[in-house]
Amino acid sequence: MLKKLIDTWLATRRSSGFALRKYERHLYRFADFAAARGEDHIHADTAIAWASQAAAPADRRRHFQRVVQLARYLHAEDPRHEIPPDYRFAQERHRPVPHIYTQDEARRLVEAAAQLGPQGSIRPRTVSALLALLFATGLRISEALALRIADVTPDGLVIRKTKFGKTRLVPLHPSAHSGLEQYLHCRRALVGGDDHVFVSIKGTRLSYGGFRKAWLAVLRRAGLSARSGGRKPRVHDIRHTFATRALESAPEQRDRIASHMLAVSTYLGHSCVADTYWYFQATPTLMSRVADACQRRFEGGRP
Repeated sequence: MLKKLIDTWLATRRSSGFALRKYERHLYRFADFAAARGEDHIHADTAIAWASQAAAPADRRRHFQRVVQLARYLHAEDPRHEIPPDYRFAQERHRPVPHIYTQDEARRLVEAAAQLGPQGSIRPRTVSALLALLFATGLRISEALALRIADVTPDGLVIRKTKFGKTRLVPLHPSAHSGLEQYLHCRRALVGGDDHVFVSIKGTRLSYGGFRKAWLAVLRRAGLSARSGGRKPRVHDIRHTFATRALESAPEQRDRIASHMLAVSTYLGHSCVADTYWYFQATPTLMSRVADACQRRFEGGRP
């Protein structure tokens, strides 16, 4: 009974582009747990008991919230499904503060990548071109590694079925397009066979593991050490940097800001524009602009 209802809910969510593979696995386990107790409707105490089995606090919270989301959907059609209390297993969520790279740091990273070994191999060209593309476009590393040669078009990069199952076109600045074409020219001369843009020394698709190893070496060469708290700058922080710089260039006119935000959100492939607004927290520059706009608003001026 519950598993059929879970399938209906998952199908509804997946129609919006969500994969939900972990949701399916965990909710099926909850359905088995409820069935063992002779229940075919969601009960709050059963959800709490099931989620309490997880070893880590974060897992207990995550598993419980997945049942809560399902319960809200089912309760709308059948009040016999109880909605568990949302505050149970509550914990404050901390998002890591991103490292916003300066222009000098970006240059040092790309140059350090170009000095990687082995000498004469495609590796230094691949890693330096990949990092340059990330800084120029804000792509997710998974999106860049998945690029195929046919995805590089005169109009930009075709990013296929990414995080939310969508495909989008990412226009390139002429300088970025030229740099990518130069890399592809060298790539064709040195390796062949695989049609992925970024390849390993063996000529096969560059894996995330292979890139990760190179990335750590590049950080050392560029002299970018761990920050307070022991965290090193992340490759995902390049995406944060791109988004932050794009938002810093937003027009001053209030009626144009919304359009600018939507354009940045679409370019980055966010499923919701609220995900883009989060980047306003990233730098003092953005936060001070928000504060100044609020102050003008309270003083009766135009924000």
